[in-house]
Amino acid sequence: MAKRFDLIVFDWDGTLADSTQIIVDSIRRAAVETGLKDPGQEAASSIIGLGLREAIEQLFGVMTQEQIQQMAARYNMYYNAHQDDVVLFDHAYDTVRRLNEQGYMLGVATGKGRRGLNHALAHSGLGEFIHATRCVDECPSKPHPQMLLELMGEFGVEPERTLMIGDTSFDLQMAQNAKVSSLGVTYGAHPLERLLPHSPLAHFDDFATLSQWLQENA
Repeated sequence: MAKRFDLIVFDWDGTLADSTQIIVDSIRRAAVETGLKDPGQEAASSIIGLGLREAIEQLFGVMTQEQIQQMAARYNMYYNAHQDDVVLFDHAYDTVRRLNEQGYMLGVATGKGRRGLNHALAHSGLGEFIHATRCVDECPSKPHPQMLLELMGEFGVEPERTLMIGDTSFDLQMAQNAKVSSLGVTYGAHPLERLLPHSPLAHFDDFATLSQWLQENA
């Protein structure tokens, strides 16, 4: 069967890696220790997908530069302490490996920083299968389309031959802004009602069904 897409771009946290709860816990603990109100589970989940600075500003509103730096430092301390506890979702490793073997160009576009993503790629073993990546310290935060635009430019792939896969509204809105197709997953940070307004081709409750769709339709 002829390929529908040439370039498949994954979000990392909540899409390939089961890291949502660690992120939420780190945000909440950092907030309290910085003297801010605990945002709670739902609110902390809602900003996953943004860059850290953008997430802090959206959660807590106007803050001094010192408060932002303190909050970010605390968050990074707690997340980094547990980053090696993060595992890939079931079937994620085999799916990415197989897509690489089948000749797809594979990318990651993430709200993580470069240092964190490089560590995650090495720790998970996916680094050898991912051909290019973009991080929030290299591009504007999602939903700005620059991450996808740069990945498409690097590979020479047109928007209609590109697919973005993510678990947040920011991922899917980025795809819309870049004029590329998307798939949504509901096992990460955002519920289905936040994904549907951004018109994903399909949505999935687990990685196994996402993997099957990719084999049959990508």
